[in-house]
Amino acid sequence: MRTVALFGNPLRRQHSVVMHNAAFAATGVDARYELREVDEAGLVAQVDEARRDGWMGFQITAPHKQRVMGLLDEVEADARRIGAVNSVVADADGRLVGFNTDVLGFLAGLRSCHPGDLAGRSVVVAGSGGVGHAVAYGLATAQVGNLTVLDLDVAMPRRLAEEFADIASIEPLALGEPAVEKRLAAADVFVNATSVGMLSPGPVVDVELLNPSAAVFDVVYIPAETELVRRARARGMHAANGDRMLVAQAATAWVRWTGLADPTAVMREAVAPLLARDDLLP
Repeated sequence: MRTVALFGNPLRRQHSVVMHNAAFAATGVDARYELREVDEAGLVAQVDEARRDGWMGFQITAPHKQRVMGLLDEVEADARRIGAVNSVVADADGRLVGFNTDVLGFLAGLRSCHPGDLAGRSVVVAGSGGVGHAVAYGLATAQVGNLTVLDLDVAMPRRLAEEFADIASIEPLALGEPAVEKRLAAADVFVNATSVGMLSPGPVVDVELLNPSAAVFDVVYIPAETELVRRARARGMHAANGDRMLVAQAATAWVRWTGLADPTAVMREAVAPLLARDDLLP
């Protein structure tokens, strides 16, 4: 039996285990996906173990997405630009190649509430941390027209704007600045790339300030309907949470490990009971 694992600390949720193992079972692949809580001191040993025969690769979550990059044989270009690796594939020679599934996952999730072309659209993103970086990069590569990134401290989106200056013009703003209301009113798409709605209550912005025809995407997938999504839907807006992003990320990595067909349908069915629960918040 071959092995795939998720390295991180802490690891409280079974969503990844359920999705990947359902896909292995459905396709007859003799492999298992498991959770391994790893602290900083143990990360090197775990990465070295993944070079052995029997490993297909692994995934990485907090707090190791940046540190693991220096332990790999190769980091793909998109992951380098985003500044984080969340998935690794082991090739036949034991080389470990790091990549990032956040952009593909985000764009797949966004299509569930905004299926149209993003080129030239006005987009506002709340959050400039790890997920915010991937979201901004994905929107930049999709050639959106106006891209505004909000955060509590404007220094963070300013750094992001500098990092991506060669591919996009990003307007950094602090939440609460007067210009924020104008950007929200003109936006075709609003994205919450923060943990607000999961780790803290309420929507990250006042939904009433949004363009009523805008699409709203929340990267949070627990709870199934965040306050942001609930209020947007109550206004008749197209809104979606991060469940499709979650599944798309998992499916992207699984295909890289196995070389088999996209298992999205199997993964979505397997994880649906977990996504429907309201008792899985930290």
